[in-house]
Amino acid sequence: MTQPFDFQAFAYARQFADNAFKAQALMLKTLEQATSLQLGALEQQSRSATDFLLAAGELRDADGLRGLWDKGVALGRAQAEQTVVLSQGLAAVGRQTAESIGALAQPMQAANDAVASGRKAAAK
Repeated sequence: MTQPFDFQAFAYARQFADNAFKAQALMLKTLEQATSLQLGALEQQSRSATDFLLAAGELRDADGLRGLWDKGVALGRAQAEQTVVLSQGLAAVGRQTAESIGALAQPMQAANDAVASGRKAAAK
């Protein structure tokens, strides 16, 4: 009498476990992509800062200091632009992950509704 309900419940549990595994793999992939984006930005900013410091070490006169000021402003602007690009990239990765997890949750809702309807039928 409860056998159809048991089969539905086990199928639901199996589907839940499969989707949980897929979601975990998706989150690990997202973490890898986000880390890659952040390390790339860190590398670019480190190179820019190192070049700036090398230029500052080679200063010999006041004219060089004025040129260094311009380089510092350009460096700040470039790093701000890189930060915006990084933020947009991270937001895109997060949005893509959220959409993928949402797609994984839709079959679960259908299975949940099927189990609930089976339970109501068994109760009658």
